Amino acid sequence: MTRVAVEVQRCEGYGNCVVAAPIAFDLDDGGKVVLLRAAVADADQAAVTAALRSCPVAAIRLEDE
Repeated sequence: MTRVAVEVQRCEGYGNCVVAAPIAFDLDDGGKVVLLRAAVADADQAAVTAALRSCPVAAIRLEDE
């Protein structure tokens, strides 16, 4: 299992992460990323990796457990 972390202060609200992996990310009322689940199941790994790669400000990172 992999864990995902976000740096909210880096987020500029592009929303690419929400499009790529709505199971793991959302945006709050201020347009900043909200992490919906920190533990990423194997089945969701590809979507979360796509979200990480699509973030133009590199606000998402994966951490192996």
